[in-house]
Amino acid sequence: MDQSKINIRYAKAFFNLAKEKGLTIELRQDAQLIANVCETSSDFILLLESPVVKTSNKVRAIKSVFEGKVNPLMINFLALITENNREKYIPGIFRNLEDLYRQEEGIKSVVLTSAKPMDEAMVSQISKFLERELNAKVELTQKVNEDLIGGYVVRFDDKQYDASIATQIRKIKEQLLQTDLK
Repeated sequence: MDQSKINIRYAKAFFNLAKEKGLTIELRQDAQLIANVCETSSDFILLLESPVVKTSNKVRAIKSVFEGKVNPLMINFLALITENNREKYIPGIFRNLEDLYRQEEGIKSVVLTSAKPMDEAMVSQISKFLERELNAKVELTQKVNEDLIGGYVVRFDDKQYDASIATQIRKIKEQLLQTDLK
């Protein structure tokens, strides 16, 4: 089965269970903790992906790492994934789980790229404008790309608004190249 299908199926199943139990907020925090461990601990990922370590030892290790830090429902979910030999998909499952939480809460991730770091007032103004236009909560991440020369690029979902000087120069250049000189 395709890895992304596995990730999505497990994430949807767990998300629906969390909604049923009314534990979405608590389990989202637990999921963020686990995703953070997956991102920062290469040893944890090596343990999960190791064909040498027995499944029972992996389950025991997962329990020892997360017991007392996350909801028992989350530990049972991790054990189920491991017992089904899907432990190498845990990082992907938890990325999809976060996407489902964001979708449920109506949160849009927006990336604002500019040539230089923007001041907080301008970022706040752009964020408020996007919240009104998108009719959703906005989590804005700012990046710097000096190649833009000036202006900014806003990306969200599968859309992009490019108001950079570099793009405007490129468009002018294309127009000039297409112009017939007489």
